[in-house]
Amino acid sequence: MQDRQKFPNGAIRAIGGALARYLIFEPSGGDSPNCEAETSKIQLMGNSWLRNFDVAKVLIHWYNQFTMEIKIVKTKKDFKKFLLLPWKIYKGNPNWVPPLLMGLKSVLSVKKNPFWQHACREFFIAVDDKGETIGRIAGIWDENHNKVYNEKMGFFGYFESINDQTVANALFDAAHNWCKQQGMEHFRGPVNPNLNEECGLLVDGFDSPPVGMMTYNPPYYIDLYEKYGLKKLMNLLAFYKAKGVSERLQKLCDWANRHKRFKIRTMDMKHFKRDVGIIRDMYNKAWEKNWGFVPMTDAEMDLMAKKLKPICIPELVTFAETEGKIVGMGVSIPNYNEVLIHLNGRLTPWGILKFLWYKRKIKGVRALIYGVLPEYQQSGLAALLYRVTEDNAAKLGVEWCELSWELETNKAVNAFIDGIGGKLYKTYRLYQI
Repeated sequence: MQDRQKFPNGAIRAIGGALARYLIFEPSGGDSPNCEAETSKIQLMGNSWLRNFDVAKVLIHWYNQFTMEIKIVKTKKDFKKFLLLPWKIYKGNPNWVPPLLMGLKSVLSVKKNPFWQHACREFFIAVDDKGETIGRIAGIWDENHNKVYNEKMGFFGYFESINDQTVANALFDAAHNWCKQQGMEHFRGPVNPNLNEECGLLVDGFDSPPVGMMTYNPPYYIDLYEKYGLKKLMNLLAFYKAKGVSERLQKLCDWANRHKRFKIRTMDMKHFKRDVGIIRDMYNKAWEKNWGFVPMTDAEMDLMAKKLKPICIPELVTFAETEGKIVGMGVSIPNYNEVLIHLNGRLTPWGILKFLWYKRKIKGVRALIYGVLPEYQQSGLAALLYRVTEDNAAKLGVEWCELSWELETNKAVNAFIDGIGGKLYKTYRLYQI
């Protein structure tokens, strides 16, 4: 099945394209249609000027609409187009980090990713009249999310598009309509493919690459989303902290240590499976009341542990014990995006050598998961866990940390991060209809 957005009459498409080209004149001498031209005038029939772009833009969008095709991804060829489109969208962008293709394929695989045991997805691509892929999106719904929140929420993710509202609208419509066909009543995103993985549209902080498991996109995506009708639902905040102990951080650590009741230890790689189980239990307990949280299944946590084990540095994973039980933990990971940005998505033999070379040069970490049981959240323990991690990271040559992501509504956590020296430097956004 294909959702075709074409006129059946090729002659009509040709006339529309010719008319659109005839209306637009580029003073620089270009002869191709450009609905985003910066000139404020359009030359019509050589001498007269049309001072309003609206007519020309309507014609260009009309032309695009009827020469574009939205296809459901069913073949290996189309799936490859879906995967590789970002290389076209971000060509020449120094802040885009190409994902490892083998990793992305695993995330999207029903056989390899246990998330799809309780979730469904459909992939779509937009193709122009020359057969070029110009956009993509995935429609998603998650049975576990809908059980937790007693709702019928559809999601979208993996959105990429050229800067054309007609293309974006067609993609959003395809995913939205698919979600409706599955019985969903709402439409939220972007999630790739859920909140435990990559999520959110970057809306501020485009001047630097993202850290691991965070997203990046062109600024024009904001307009594509909002002109479609998607509304802001929640902002997700990322904070940058250079190494160094602030006065506030030291005071909180002194407060937590006043009775010497907390024992801090690091990850024991000899008992990796045991410690992963502790992380899973702590994660599900400490986050259960957070907005949007859906507990990870055992299979999902096992897969996450499998992915993180090769890059895990024991000194960056900390646990707090008191009276024989774990009451807090912190998980930070090296910012391997500083490596991936050099690999172009592939681990070739040359890529492996580059991986090993740039791995030694990593200067950043991401504070990925920090959790303290509710009864200990006013004890200063979170600060103590962070301080130990930062001290350990500094010994490894780390110079900075991103603490992300944090809900904009979590005032206590955001104030804590600000107090220890973190500075808000990137904002991501979830949208909904």
